[in-house]
Amino acid sequence: MIIAKVTGSIVATTKAEKLKGKKLLIVTPLDMKNIEEDGKPIVAIDTVGSGVGEVVLIVSGSSARQTEITNGVPVDAAIVGIVDQIELNGTLTFSKGGN
Repeated sequence: MIIAKVTGSIVATTKAEKLKGKKLLIVTPLDMKNIEEDGKPIVAIDTVGSGVGEVVLIVSGSSARQTEITNGVPVDAAIVGIVDQIELNGTLTFSKGGN
């Protein structure tokens, strides 16, 4: 799994039939220590109702096609959770309510 921040959205009116009705979001991987961007943005299907600014859990590859929403859908990344907090080596590095 990858920790990422939702940084935008994608609107595509013309797309594969199995993608119709799916919410596509732009997510940027984060470094878990300092919660700063750590990689290139990717497009992921939202399966949990997340939104811009939220820190989320991403799965990719075949794991991204194992949710009820993405089963059989041509997708390489899916948002499968919204992060409430991250504790790393006994230190709280992220809290949804603020550090």
